[in-house]
Formats: sequence, C-alpha cells, structure tokens
Amino acid sequence: MKRWYLYLIIVPLGLVILVYLIVRLTSPINFADIWSRNNQARNTQSAVGKLPDVGAVPKEVLALRKAHQLRTLTEREDGTKIQDLPNGIYGFAMCNVDSLSAKRGSTFALEIHKHDDGIVYYVGYASDEDIGKYLALQKNFHIVTFPHSWEKATSLFEIPIEFVSKCEARSFKDGYLFDLFVTTVPLMQS
Repeated sequence: MKRWYLYLIIVPLGLVILVYLIVRLTSPINFADIWSRNNQARNTQSAVGKLPDVGAVPKEVLALRKAHQLRTLTEREDGTKIQDLPNGIYGFAMCNVDSLSAKRGSTFALEIHKHDDGIVYYVGYASDEDIGKYLALQKNFHIVTFPHSWEKATSLFEIPIEFVSKCEARSFKDGYLFDLFVTTVPLMQS
C-alpha cells in the first residue's frame, strides 16, 4: 500500500527513457557531438561579432561528411538539380535547394547533404534549446540555423528537408541565417 508513490517516479522515468531511445535510434543527429563540446570551436571575446572565414571548414563538419562518406560536387555537377545528382554528395544552397553549388560562396548558404539512401538534409548550427525541440519530436516549432557556429548556436545538426515545412533566409551580418519551420517530425522506420 505504501509503494504507490514509486509509480509516480517509475512511470514518468520509464516514459523519458522510452522517448530517449526512440529518438536516439531514429534521429540523424549525433548525440555525442551535441553533449560533448570538447571538439567544437567556441566564440571567444575577440571572435564575437566576426563571421568565420568562408573557406574554413570546422572539424565537426568534416567529421560529419566523413561519417556519411560524402564527396563534394564535381565541376560538371555544380549547379545541377538535386534530384539529378547522385547520392553521397554535399554542396551548398539557400532555402529552396533546387540545385547545389560546389562552393559556399559569399552568401553563407547552408550546407546540404544527400546521403547514400537519397535523403537530403539541411546542415547547420543551432542552439541546444532549438535542437531539443526537434529531439523531443515537438510539433509546430522553428529552428534558427546558422551556416557557421555563432554565439548560442554552437551545436551542429542535420535535419531532413522533408521535415521542414518552410525555410526562410534572413540577412545577418555579411551573410544569412535560416529559419527552419517544422510542423511535425515523423517517426522514422528502421
């Protein structure tokens, strides 16, 4: 009779663990990268207010490309429509992702990955709070996404473009930031 209070602790804890396992097993996000900040560049006092060099590629982006065995576009593929490109590539684009460019250029476009399974992802940096909404499978939220690590947006993540109902680019400093609006995050089948 006195053990009823244990249910108040065990049942919610079990639900949290179940949601974590579902998200962990179905999410394209690398949790180790989010929670371990040792390998990510931090903004220092001298770097605040400055955008990173366009040609500089952060280690975590290189690691993500390597983990998915992605190659850059060739000169012949530059400007090609995404559906006409082979799987296993990365490039750069603004919100519409009609075609990919081999270079980010001066627009600070988002990096786009097309994995071997043909799923296309927006890749960028966001705050842990915004990524938490995605991981919690919330409905009707948006993620403010930057092409480079910036102030509170220090976590690299990727989200399938099919999950994004609308993408809006806004001018920011010498480039852009992106609002990715998500209506719902479908559970992925394994």
